[in-house]
Amino acid sequence: MRRFSISMRPGLAAIALAATALSLTACGGTGTAAGSSDAGTVTVYSADGLSGWYKPQFAEFTKETGIAVNLVEAGSGEVVSRVEKEQSNPQADVVVTLPPFIQKADAQGLLQPSGIDTSAVPAEEKDTAGKYVPVVNNYLSFIANPGANPAPVTWDDLLSDQFKGKLQYSTPGQAGDGTAVLLLLQHLKGNAGALDYLSKLQANNVGPSSSTGKLQPKVSNGELLVANGDVQMNLASIKDDGSKFNVFFPAEANGARTTVALPYVMGLAKGAPKSEQAKKLMEFLLSEKAQKTVGPDALGVSVRKDVRESANVDASDKSTPAGLLNGVTVWTPNWTEVIGTLDADVAAYQKATGS
Repeated sequence: MRRFSISMRPGLAAIALAATALSLTACGGTGTAAGSSDAGTVTVYSADGLSGWYKPQFAEFTKETGIAVNLVEAGSGEVVSRVEKEQSNPQADVVVTLPPFIQKADAQGLLQPSGIDTSAVPAEEKDTAGKYVPVVNNYLSFIANPGANPAPVTWDDLLSDQFKGKLQYSTPGQAGDGTAVLLLLQHLKGNAGALDYLSKLQANNVGPSSSTGKLQPKVSNGELLVANGDVQMNLASIKDDGSKFNVFFPAEANGARTTVALPYVMGLAKGAPKSEQAKKLMEFLLSEKAQKTVGPDALGVSVRKDVRESANVDASDKSTPAGLLNGVTVWTPNWTEVIGTLDADVAAYQKATGS
């Protein structure tokens, strides 16, 4: 089985995960970290960005079932790294992360078929073997501080001296959004063209970041002028935190704008200590009731076909995913092919950028 090399400082994943551990029950409040001894507690390891949606959903789940939920958040790659390191003593029950890291987790044997009902999710959007299924649809984006003058519009604009030391994007191979930046540029410019562009962009790049979410406050307060992000997380930050930035999709020279589909995807962890309770939580999050809250509360797009078809969306409202994506081409990579070349692509990126 092929392994994937993901570079990070020793102990970073454990520190980041432990620092953001939350215990969410019907009464709220903080509690134990992952691995609670409570027989009625499900532990979720999740890529950051959904905590605002999780909290009321987990509370409702606990109210209905009596099963508490313990949430641990980190960057997309860190989540999978932690699960891999804990295989001799599994702690996670449910794993939620972005592509290609959910496919990486599957390739490493870290997931097991859940057997839950996913019939409302279109077949082309989920794993045929039943090991993972999207829970919130999402898309790559960029954010700019209003102080950027002129405001960036194109990919070439990001190379401007205005952004020297004021631009940062999450690291390909560590963060799902950062990996999507590399993949999108490969799609638009070819592999060699993407590396050439990123080597030029490195002159403005502040440095590596394993978590895209940590870049939002830096752009909001002006420490950075531009960063990458994703539609759901960026809109939620504006709504919930009052963040001051504009969401945009860099255009090509001809004005065409393209983004990458980056759903939050969940799977049942291999060796999950509370697998039956975990399955109940997964089914709850995919239920019509929970999925109807994805748009208004999570500012994402429901993964259920019936909910999407019945949604009343305003394509002109830029505070919604539909409004932001109006006129933008959504590209979905072949994630199986992506993980097959990820090692080589990340190594080539590191060489080209000197990172």
